[in-house]
Amino acid sequence: MKIFPAIILFFLLSISSFAQRVSRTDYQKIQASEDTMKVYSWKIITGINSVDRFKADSIFTKALVRTLKTNNSFYYVFDSLQTISQLYAPDSSFRIFTWQMLVNDRVVRQHGAIQMRTDDGSMKLIPLIDKSGVTVNIEDSIGNNYGWMGAVYYKIVLTESGTHKYYTLIGFNAGGISFDRKIVEVLTFVDGEPVFGGHYFSIPNDKLIPKSPARYVMEFKKDAVPRLTYDKDMQMILMEHLISESNQPNKKYTMVGDGDYSGFKWQGGKWVFIDKVFAGMSTPEGQPPVPVPLGENHGGVREEEQGTPPVEKTKPASKKKN
Repeated sequence: MKIFPAIILFFLLSISSFAQRVSRTDYQKIQASEDTMKVYSWKIITGINSVDRFKADSIFTKALVRTLKTNNSFYYVFDSLQTISQLYAPDSSFRIFTWQMLVNDRVVRQHGAIQMRTDDGSMKLIPLIDKSGVTVNIEDSIGNNYGWMGAVYYKIVLTESGTHKYYTLIGFNAGGISFDRKIVEVLTFVDGEPVFGGHYFSIPNDKLIPKSPARYVMEFKKDAVPRLTYDKDMQMILMEHLISESNQPNKKYTMVGDGDYSGFKWQGGKWVFIDKVFAGMSTPEGQPPVPVPLGENHGGVREEEQGTPPVEKTKPASKKKN
């Protein structure tokens, strides 16, 4: 097969498709805004004090909203914003931006927004307000965008049951000074409005988590980084099993991964818990039983893939700096 000519042709078609949707003037305006946002997106993370970080976050957020007002901005991929997660839904119906900001040594806040795809290219933007810091039990919370539990998402999985679509989000949440979280939750839309969480998990009673939580929450020792991802080939969510370093499993800051894996399989409109995914399989010493997700880091911004931008008639071109 002549692979390279096919890639070149696809690239040229993508440029043509994108150019038909965004005028040259608007495209250049978005590029210029992205250059500004890039500077402040890094300052949100690297600011020397909370005042600098709050200021950078404010400037970045206003610039992002202003830029997304540009007609057909949905099709522009902000690929230079390395500290900002942006994921397109697999069906290209929306994309979600998420990022985190260090308030102080004890408090981290997640920020975000959902940009819906619209037929006329106008902006429909839904802000996400992090309420995890004032929620007693985030495993049981179901809320709209103003009751978001907060996470920097690195994966979206689309599943269906009947005529309903379910968008499963996997992300990272800096929980506190001694522990972190990774979260799996289902996003649905009711009358066009988002609902985060729901009883879409089926878990046996003997586990140290609720039988039917609104979301799956993995809490672990800070910097331990156990793996939690979606395996496309197995069509399963895989999560590394946790054990307590001090035999105190109720103290989340003692929990670390042990190299074994549990999982969730989508069945009958729910994620059904599977205790031993790799039971009976031998794993070479020192190697994990699944590939290490690329860049599944503490912030959860980069993973092996982040969802895909719109395809066919709606796929954006790779940007080329003038």
